[in-house]
Amino acid sequence: MYKFEKLEVYQLALDYIDLTYELAERLPRSEDYNLKSQVTRAATSVALNIAEGSTGQSNAEQGRFLSMAIRSFLETVACQHIIQRRGYLKQEDAIWKRLEDDGQMLARKLQAMRKTVLKEAQ
Repeated sequence: MYKFEKLEVYQLALDYIDLTYELAERLPRSEDYNLKSQVTRAATSVALNIAEGSTGQSNAEQGRFLSMAIRSFLETVACQHIIQRRGYLKQEDAIWKRLEDDGQMLARKLQAMRKTVLKEAQ
């Protein structure tokens, strides 16, 4: 087992990817090469940056990868806003609440881990 596989934030990122793919599958086919592709790539990038930054890196370098993970997460949030504005899914759809709740938890854990890692780098 690799170090990153044991990280709670990595497991949360995988759960968030699952939700994001569920969201993407509900988008119209016209968005296959636009929003669908963009939101799933951004969500996947969160987990990939956590993994890449966790092994054999200095704390400063790991902090840099966590910063990229946070940016990718925020990209998913922006995609969700566009999806909502375009009216592709109803506001009442349960996936929005799950994405919001899981996303907030993931964002908090990413920020906390980044803060801890960067503090240790000093």
